[in-house]
Amino acid sequence: MSDLFDVSGKTVVVTGGSRGIGRMIAEGFVDAGATVYIAARKADACRQTAEELSARGSCTAIPADLSTEAGCRALADQIAGSEEQVHVLVNNAGATWGAPLQEHDDASWDRVLGVNVKGVFHLTKFLRPLLQRASSTDDPARVINIGSIDGIHVPLLETYSYSSSKAAVHQLTRHLARFLAPGITVNAIAPGPFESKMMAATLRAVGDQIAASAPLKRIGRPSDMAGTAIFLASRAGAYLTGAVIPVDGGIATVG
Repeated sequence: MSDLFDVSGKTVVVTGGSRGIGRMIAEGFVDAGATVYIAARKADACRQTAEELSARGSCTAIPADLSTEAGCRALADQIAGSEEQVHVLVNNAGATWGAPLQEHDDASWDRVLGVNVKGVFHLTKFLRPLLQRASSTDDPARVINIGSIDGIHVPLLETYSYSSSKAAVHQLTRHLARFLAPGITVNAIAPGPFESKMMAATLRAVGDQIAASAPLKRIGRPSDMAGTAIFLASRAGAYLTGAVIPVDGGIATVG
């Protein structure tokens, strides 16, 4: 049974891996014996996180701006220069935007959709050859997209471009799953509230209320996020594709 969740020796790419949910996932894979590459826009933060995680296993930083097609191609090219194959791609890099309706302008949509949706699509496209090389009949390569419960239910905050982008990520996941099968599975994780820079202000203001409103009466922990990603990347998740998994303590689905 222990080898059912084994991801040791796999090569894993985690975007937005320097902090928050991306770091939780990257740390989980490092601890599980995978060779991990993390990408983030801020070079110093990316390198610092990789240095810290390298004390626990294998982690390499590749600073990258995934808001453009060229940036996604550049990251894929750098990885191809070091690895012949990639077993797991975690598309976590993302941006958010909150503003009243009348202030939600083109900049909010361009920035958020550029990173959250187009970045997921382009990086998957450019890494597809490396993913295909890692695939076998019994152990396909994996793409794990990070969506959000805000793409499932209606958020309380005025984050119109963000919630729309995450709903798009969920549909893009299903669409890619159909066309990348059978060699590559594509699934999405839809996190609820976790301790991250994106959620910090909200949790400081109303964290206790959010936890109380959740059926499981708490916010997410790093192990919750890492565990779900490792499940999807391991033999245990090999027959799952096109799924959107809420990791939210039940907030969006039974709350």
